[in-house]
Amino acid sequence: MCGRYASFRQAQDIADTFAIEEVAPDLALLAPSWNVAPMTTVRIVTERADAETGEVRRALRAARWGLVPSWAKDPSIGNRMINARAETIAEKPAYKKALAARRCLVIADGYYEWQAATTGRPAKQPFFIRPADGSLLAIAGLYEFWRDRASAADAPWVVTTTIITTAASGALAKIHDRRPVGLVPEEWDPWLDPAVGADEAARLLSGEGPEMIAEPVSTAVNRAGIGGPELIVPIAG
Repeated sequence: MCGRYASFRQAQDIADTFAIEEVAPDLALLAPSWNVAPMTTVRIVTERADAETGEVRRALRAARWGLVPSWAKDPSIGNRMINARAETIAEKPAYKKALAARRCLVIADGYYEWQAATTGRPAKQPFFIRPADGSLLAIAGLYEFWRDRASAADAPWVVTTTIITTAASGALAKIHDRRPVGLVPEEWDPWLDPAVGADEAARLLSGEGPEMIAEPVSTAVNRAGIGGPELIVPIAG
């Protein structure tokens, strides 16, 4: 799974990397974070057609991490939907419509995973896992729009998102059996393109993704309220 990650690059750096045409104004208030936790506001890249012109535009927008399907009555369901398994998203009612029409990239600098305790270690060891070349990590995600119609007919729309995960392999599998699906640059366009069908998009989830480096870090990251660049500093293994 993926339950914590880091996202600290400036919005302009993200916009340049992903050829963003529009940056949501509310992102100016979103501070960099070295300890992004579920149910908080995160940055995602989307492609949507303009309602008036039909022009497809790529945007960097804010979303709450924890997907809430449009049909949900209670937004608390998002607590259980921070991750979506690549193997089953095409069949699950909560994800299948989003896979067809609302795909996104969740932007990170790296993510954390915890290795089960081994001899001599009293607790799980956290690792910070990042692209080997120091680039941004584009994680395949889905997003949805939800609003509380029960409270008011004109209730505001809430954008929520989930991170897609798959089975880990190689060195990463020694830390945890799951990993977020990182997409390489040539996969970004077809994943985001709303004209690409669900079946074709799902095939992109089976790639190896970018080369990653995993380094042990302090257990300070275990507390969701703790944040700062010191969290990703490697410690002696």
